[in-house]
Amino acid sequence: GPGLPVFFTEFDLLTTLDGTLRRRVTRLPLYRFWSKLFRFPTLFAGATVTEYAPMPETSSPSAVLSLLAGRNQGQSLTIIKDLPAASPLLSGADTSFAGGLRLVAAKWGFMEVEGQALAYVPMDFASPEDYLSRLSPGRRKDLRRKLKSRELLDVESLPLGSPRFADPAFADELYGLYRQVYEQSEIHFDLLTRDFFSALLQSRDIHGVVFLYRKDGELAGWNLCLIHNGLFIDKYIGLRYPLARELNLYFVSWMANLEYALGYGLRAYVAGWTDPEVKAGLGASFTFTRHLVRVKNPLLRGLLRPFRHLFESDGRALRDKARPDDARTARRPRGKP
Repeated sequence: GPGLPVFFTEFDLLTTLDGTLRRRVTRLPLYRFWSKLFRFPTLFAGATVTEYAPMPETSSPSAVLSLLAGRNQGQSLTIIKDLPAASPLLSGADTSFAGGLRLVAAKWGFMEVEGQALAYVPMDFASPEDYLSRLSPGRRKDLRRKLKSRELLDVESLPLGSPRFADPAFADELYGLYRQVYEQSEIHFDLLTRDFFSALLQSRDIHGVVFLYRKDGELAGWNLCLIHNGLFIDKYIGLRYPLARELNLYFVSWMANLEYALGYGLRAYVAGWTDPEVKAGLGASFTFTRHLVRVKNPLLRGLLRPFRHLFESDGRALRDKARPDDARTARRPRGKP
């Protein structure tokens, strides 16, 4: 329907377990045979390339659910993914709609599952030094050490739509570095295509910038960020391993993004979904999402409900890793550092 993207896929419930538990499960005897029992044809409402589920502006929560019911083709699961939970990054109207949808969905038989946590850094500091001063002494010292590699790098920024992105060889190189990040990531949901990236890089309708990091002429990595509603949104990254790790490019790009957002007077740097413990250590705050899940089979619904906490890994990761100096952040593919 208008404003409500949906897609169909076979969804493996085990992919949403936290990394440690997932590794234990995959080592169990005959895993490749019985794991098929956890794969279900699923109707998703939402998009894999947005921070939150885009909702139609002119519809009511009941109309959204009716629309989904009409689109369902017998799928075992219906999942409204990435619904905001009182996000400080959104308007009051968006928050109100999401709350209303959660209430109505509960009456339709949907259960809530805590989703991923979106990391963000409010631009409420005056300078990079002011930002660093808010970190614990140990983390501040460690970050300063890692940022020394910035002196070895040539950093260039290109706006989306730059003619240079029309070069097929350059687009191939950028996509190849994205694939390197994808291949080493523990969490895989979808693999974006080269055509998608090529279209995004050449778009003149989307406000964004690509940072290019080179050492001695070699492209060590890149980072694509969008600017929307006063937010600087970290969308995609490409890294050349092991060079990117040797250069601490994850942390260098983090600071470069903060400085860009600060310089342009933006209200927050939105740092994405993955690596919540690392981002907590870098001073990020977090806002959670909710997934609304309707299980068609009553027996399966009864079996899954008591175990839904096993699929809420981000919240547990932040609560388990929280330390006294992280207290304000413990409220949960970027590439791994």
